[in-house]
Amino acid sequence: MKKILFLTGTRADFSKIKSLIQILEQQAGFEVFVFVTGMHLQEEYGYTLIEIKRCHFKNVHTFENHTHETTMDLTLAKTIEGLSGYVKSIQPDMIVVHGDRVETLAGAIVGSLNNILVAHIEGGEISGTVDELIRHSVSKLSHIHFVSNQEAAKRLMQMGEVNSSIFTIGSPDIDIMFSKDLPQIEVAKSYYQIPFDSYAIVMFHPVTTEAKEMQQYADDFISALENDMHNYVVIYPNNDLGSAYIIDGYKKLKANPRFRVFPSLRFEYFLTLLKNSQFIIGNSSAGIREAPYYGIPIINIGTRQQNRAVHADIVHVDYKSKNISEALELIDHHKISPNETDFGQGNSAQLFLESIENTGIWKINHQKQFRDN
Repeated sequence: MKKILFLTGTRADFSKIKSLIQILEQQAGFEVFVFVTGMHLQEEYGYTLIEIKRCHFKNVHTFENHTHETTMDLTLAKTIEGLSGYVKSIQPDMIVVHGDRVETLAGAIVGSLNNILVAHIEGGEISGTVDELIRHSVSKLSHIHFVSNQEAAKRLMQMGEVNSSIFTIGSPDIDIMFSKDLPQIEVAKSYYQIPFDSYAIVMFHPVTTEAKEMQQYADDFISALENDMHNYVVIYPNNDLGSAYIIDGYKKLKANPRFRVFPSLRFEYFLTLLKNSQFIIGNSSAGIREAPYYGIPIINIGTRQQNRAVHADIVHVDYKSKNISEALELIDHHKISPNETDFGQGNSAQLFLESIENTGIWKINHQKQFRDN
C-alpha cells in the first residue's frame, strides 16, 4: 500500500489535481491524503474548502497558513511548519504538488528534505513573474515530473532533469473541461443567480513583481469595465500581494446591474459559464489554457502571462484604461474557433494512474543527480 499526499492551496491548483485524487482513491493499492491550506480556508475568497468536502475524499487535513500581515516568505515558512508535522504523522511515500504557488514550494521542500518522493505537476512552464522562479525551484526539488506537453519536458531536461523522471500527461483540468457531467448553462445561471442573456468573464490577478503599481492597474482596469456596455461575471483574484486593491475596486461594482461579483465559483460551474461566455478578460491562465479549447475570445492584460503558451487569437493589451477600452470595443467582432492547444486530450488522470502504477517510478533515486542533456 503506497501513501500519496496531495497538497492544495488554491481553487486553481485544486482543479488540476481533483481528477488525479479521484482516480487514485478508486485503486486498492493506494491510500490518498489531501492537505488543504491557503485560500481554501479564507472566507473572503469563498472558503473553497467546501468544494473539497463535496468530493468526499477519505483523508482531508486542513491547516491555516494565512495571517493578515503575511507576506509570501512568511506564508512559505508557516506552511512548511504545518506540513512537516502532518507528514511526520502519516509518513507518505510521495507528495504531489502543482504549479508555482508558495504552498507548492513548501510541499517540495518538506518532501525533499524528509527523503520523500516529490511529484510536480506542470513543471517546465514559463510565465515571466515571480511564479516562474517558484515553479523552477520546485522542479529542482522534485524527483518526478508530470508535464503538460513536450515543450515543458524539453525545458526540464535543459535544467538537468533526467528524462526517465518526466511523464507527459497533459493538463489535468482538461479532463473536467470535456466531462459529460458539467452542468447545463441554465443550471449554472440559476445556481449563481446570473440574470444575463449574454456576459463576459472577468479574472484579474495581482502581479507580485509589480505590487507597487497594482492599485493603479486595478483602478484603470475597473474604470474600463465601468465605461463598457457588456455584462460581466466577476471572480475575485487569488490572495497574492496586491489583491486587496482589486477586491476593493470590485466592491463598488456590486451595485451596478451589469455586474455579478463572486469570491469564487465551483470549477465545473465556472467551466460551463466560460464555455457560454462572449469572452474572458483579465490575466488568468484560464485565458491561456481553458478558453482556447472552447473557442472563447480572450483579452489578456499586462505581463502576468507574457511567456505562457501564446494562442494566435489572444488580444494582448497593457494596463492602460484607454487601451483596454479599445480592446473591448473590438472584441465582439473577434471570432475564433475551438483550438486544441498543446495541453493534452482529456485523459490526464488515466496517464497519471498508469505512471504511478508502474513499479519503476517507485525506484527513482531519492538522491537527485544533475544530468547533462
